[in-house]
Amino acid sequence: MRPLPTSRALRRCPSPCIAKISHKPSFVSINPYIQCCNAPPTVFITKYFSTTSRYEKRKNRQLYQEEQINNADSSLQDHRAIGTKQSLFLTHPSSPGAPFFQPAGTRIFQKLIAFLRGQYPYFGFREVLTPMIYKDSLWKQSGHWDNYKDDMFAVVGNSLQTLEQEISSSKIDRVQPAGVLNEAEELEKYGLKPMNCPGHCLLFRSQRRSYRDLPIRYAEFSPLHRNEISGALSGLTRVRRFHQDDGHIFCRPSQVAKEIDKSLAFIRMVYETLNLNDYRLVLSTRPATGYIGTIDEWDRAEHQLKMALDNNFNTEWDIKAGEGAFYGPKIDIILRDGQGKEHQTGTIQLDFQLPKRFDLTYESPSPELEAKGEDWKGTDPGAILGKVVPVMVHRAVLGSLERFMALLLEQHKSQLPFWLSPNQMAILTVSDKEHIVAYARTVKEEILGHRSKRLPRRLEAANYEIHIDDSAESIARKIVQAKKTRYNIIGVVGNRNVTGADSGTGHTIDLDVSAQPDQLKTWSLIEQVKPGSRAPRKRDRGVGSSFRGLPGVRLDLSQCRDLIRLLSETYA
Repeated sequence: MRPLPTSRALRRCPSPCIAKISHKPSFVSINPYIQCCNAPPTVFITKYFSTTSRYEKRKNRQLYQEEQINNADSSLQDHRAIGTKQSLFLTHPSSPGAPFFQPAGTRIFQKLIAFLRGQYPYFGFREVLTPMIYKDSLWKQSGHWDNYKDDMFAVVGNSLQTLEQEISSSKIDRVQPAGVLNEAEELEKYGLKPMNCPGHCLLFRSQRRSYRDLPIRYAEFSPLHRNEISGALSGLTRVRRFHQDDGHIFCRPSQVAKEIDKSLAFIRMVYETLNLNDYRLVLSTRPATGYIGTIDEWDRAEHQLKMALDNNFNTEWDIKAGEGAFYGPKIDIILRDGQGKEHQTGTIQLDFQLPKRFDLTYESPSPELEAKGEDWKGTDPGAILGKVVPVMVHRAVLGSLERFMALLLEQHKSQLPFWLSPNQMAILTVSDKEHIVAYARTVKEEILGHRSKRLPRRLEAANYEIHIDDSAESIARKIVQAKKTRYNIIGVVGNRNVTGADSGTGHTIDLDVSAQPDQLKTWSLIEQVKPGSRAPRKRDRGVGSSFRGLPGVRLDLSQCRDLIRLLSETYA
């Protein structure tokens, strides 16, 4: 086998591919695109020159690592793959359509709920809890049994025959109150609730109401059940058991427009905070058949929703004729998943029917004018009070929390912002030496505030997910693994941090924040806690102060605590 030509032979080579080269190559490697005339017939060579600076080499190495991570995570367009890779949730044949949330997935789920709960006082909502199961008589009264029965789970209670069999077999004492037998005289049919509106109607009817009490806003996160066909089930986007940020507003006719405006403002604020601006608004109108109420009531409700859309959104909105609920028209929020398929999330529905079916009323002077939404304050103050039926507004900001979580994971490609992330921070030790590992644990306790052993903990105590990797792996491998795990902040501690603490200059930690989705916002917060920090030059890549070849910043522990607090408080 002939050896490859030397650099001197290459300089003498008359080939055009070499003739323009005037300096010595650094090394030679195989390449199928350039052939040298002095090389063996089947061997191709190309020359690479070491002309890049040390900074460019480091930057190229970082880009290569990120490219490898992105190539490995090409499946992040599908929330089911994300859920498996990050151990967020799973499904099991024992309960089709009912996902099992693991600790990391539960953290995202609870954070979304906590976020909404934090907004409820501002928008006037009070949270309630209602039963999971109701008799079929309630569903018949609401209209769901006739229009929604096929999508409900029916449950059969104890019958008289079953009770008598238990008594005859001495399983139950024969001396029972008369009410026990009377209650079981008929076969009890129940239905698992697919929605919360009938229960909220019962709460409203439980007390005497005045026009001064309205609007009344209820909110609930109880699980709901809908009997989807097995072939339609898919991950978290189509399930049988789900949770919804359900809200119902009982208001006066004159308050309808204001309540719809506030609900739309609530939705817009939440979606902007979650960086989900690419959504579509759809107005669904009266179905051709199966609706309840009069056409005049439907026309009035549709007009009010159209006016609200025109007043609150400059963007265009679409109309889906005949796609409204059986009790009223609705505005739906439509989001796309990673594959481009559209899903409904939030909704606002106007309902004049359920309050009538449940005989909901409130007392007001001049009930005729009040029912029309007209001002009656100029009338006789001594007028007799009359009963008026309230208007009901169904409102969901995120809709199904399971579905919204799936879309959120796909939209962000599993790299959620810090406040919502299940993998918020990793502390990596440069080595597994005892004093460095001990220092890493001290850093974690300082950030979490766990150095104080006082119990019970405060309700608002810091609760962050911080993982320590004190294995014997090299720091480069640890960093790559932390990036694959999608940690938002990667902290590195080593001898220089320990030495600084020992010398009295304070505890420090080196942070890499390049995984944060919003780099501009993150670096502006870093600038707040440590003035003079170099901000990134580009929006999507931080190239500020570097450590160990990675973009980052060195903070003392008080600055690190402040940064993490600001990231949570500002939803960054």
